[in-house]
Amino acid sequence: MLEVQVDLKSSAAAPFSIGQLARRAGVAASALRFYEAEGLIAGSRSAGGHRQYPRHVLRRVAFIRAAQVVGLTLPQIKAALATLPQGRTPTKADWARLSAHWAPLLDERIAALQQLRERLTGCIGCGCLSLKSCALYNPQDRVAAQGAGARLLRIETTP
Repeated sequence: MLEVQVDLKSSAAAPFSIGQLARRAGVAASALRFYEAEGLIAGSRSAGGHRQYPRHVLRRVAFIRAAQVVGLTLPQIKAALATLPQGRTPTKADWARLSAHWAPLLDERIAALQQLRERLTGCIGCGCLSLKSCALYNPQDRVAAQGAGARLLRIETTP
């Protein structure tokens, strides 16, 4: 009978390759490379030059993805992660503390979406789709007073 010994400690602590992390986190490897370039996650290189990530980075990627779902930008997420001691992985308490700061942002977005919904309902049946007067397609058009055409793209020449 053949016995196979598996060292569970070493396999549990083994770093993820970029492909393994991508599969576990449900993101593209290119996203992980981008997160790393932006300083949101950190990895190292194997002797063969391949990216590898400590296992705790999986939780950090989950934090990034959850914050993106909330609607935060990557600079906002980076700033939030920078508040953690020694760049550690966020805990449940960290999430609670950080998400409390995001509540006003979410309230603003909810209000904006409700306002959009009200405008949209009033617009149904109008059918104007006018770039001059439609409050949805062209809200508060201030550049129109300067004349027709792509006013912001024109290069002004001085005599």
